[in-house]
Amino acid sequence: KPEAMRALDVHARDLQANGARVVLEGHADERGSREYNMALGERRAQAARNYLAAQGVAANNVRIISYGEERPAVAGTTEDAYAQNRRAELSY
Repeated sequence: KPEAMRALDVHARDLQANGARVVLEGHADERGSREYNMALGERRAQAARNYLAAQGVAANNVRIISYGEERPAVAGTTEDAYAQNRRAELSY
């Protein structure tokens, strides 16, 4: 999504400037099996790392981890809640 790309662009500039190591966490909503959601979270985090690498961030400075459905951002079973729980988060 364009807003996610803009956010990653800001992080990419920061990471290029300071060379910090970060963790990208992949998350999924509660639908699907645990194994499926773990793999989906991994793919989300990997996609964000690939984008950062394309912007010039050293891939070895970005560690990825998948939490699948285990750490929801919001509780609920509405489409809005599901959308908020499908995400990748970057932490320094």
